[in-house]
Amino acid sequence: METTALRIHGKNDLRLDTFELPRLGDDELLVKIVTDSLCMSSYKAAIRGSEHKRVPDDIAESPTVLGHEFCGEIVEVGSSLKGKFTQGQRFVVQTGMKETYDAIGYSFRNMGGDMTYGIIPGFVIERGYVLPYEGEAFFHGSLAEPLSCVIGAAHANYHTIHGEYTHIMEIVKGGKTAALAALGPMGLALLDYLIHREHSPKLLVATDIDDERLRRASQILTVEDAKANGVELVYHNTGKDEDPVAALNALAGGTGYDDVFVFAPVAQVVEQGDAILGYDGCMNFFAGPSDESFNAGFNFYNVHYNATHLTGTSGGNTDDMVEALDMATRGRTNPAILVTHIGGLDSARDATLNLPSIPGGKKVIYNHISLPLTAIADFKGKGKSDPLFAELAEICDRNGGMWSAEAERYLLANATPLSAGRL
Repeated sequence: METTALRIHGKNDLRLDTFELPRLGDDELLVKIVTDSLCMSSYKAAIRGSEHKRVPDDIAESPTVLGHEFCGEIVEVGSSLKGKFTQGQRFVVQTGMKETYDAIGYSFRNMGGDMTYGIIPGFVIERGYVLPYEGEAFFHGSLAEPLSCVIGAAHANYHTIHGEYTHIMEIVKGGKTAALAALGPMGLALLDYLIHREHSPKLLVATDIDDERLRRASQILTVEDAKANGVELVYHNTGKDEDPVAALNALAGGTGYDDVFVFAPVAQVVEQGDAILGYDGCMNFFAGPSDESFNAGFNFYNVHYNATHLTGTSGGNTDDMVEALDMATRGRTNPAILVTHIGGLDSARDATLNLPSIPGGKKVIYNHISLPLTAIADFKGKGKSDPLFAELAEICDRNGGMWSAEAERYLLANATPLSAGRL
């Protein structure tokens, strides 16, 4: 059968190609990919090409498919998988496999998030990385992958018992947490998770240097909702502080923070995070730098005498993804808070290559439609001449200005179909 996919052929060389998929193997699944949310990691793969650790050396001859935050439906089940999966079943995939650096969205020729149809290989299925999804919105399923990353980050932080050689995994429950440069999509996902889980901090300080990002964050994750969940949420603009470290320490009552998450690969922010750690404080460097020589200072006096320590995470595991799906399906987290743009597969190339310069949060691609990447904030204006956007604007207004399952259903039923990639 024929598929259309956004493939990487080299550095900054992304192409929307239509090609034939091979015959389905007995241990494989033929799937329809409905949504893929764009990730900065895909941008990094696009600009680095084969220099990226997960991208093969031979992409000029055998390009791979981009996209790893996807959700779809099973179209055909290989003969040896009958009874384990069913036609029409919704699914997501845990794409970061612990056995190998290869990953869907970077390394695979016939599978990735930015394609109409794909084939999930048998070894991915055998290892339990294909997860059933029972939610009502495909985009919720796509966002389970980024949500799993921040869930994994919270689980990866650790603390110690004085005098014992024991690491206690997790943030400190009822403790003090700071999330620095944290009002991009992944930072918002962490805040949403920390507020609405049972193992929450008592104080949660979120910083940025942009008043508009602070304003938007305070509207979608309110101080009042956090308080109702037992969390004191504080938004703070460190760009206005003469001494950001002193200001942040004052918010923590002078004790420092148990847990600090850094969401920007900026030396000043890293050093700020180090400086506000309290005794036995753990800093998680979540931001993934493109610069292989990126470095920043760290106070090793405090490492020795204050037991401060550092960790870093990239991605989440299968358990984290299951937790993300469960929390979203139960309404404990709201993935819609991350979404600021939607588009069709024909917009994915330019959107990926320009991702750092496109403001806002997550960009969700609907692979079977043709649509320019469009900000939700622009729906109303475009609706003056386009009835599709007029109706989408009304639906979003009914849902607090956010994307929703209702908006997705209307889009899929009424948008212009992508012309290629048919069964």
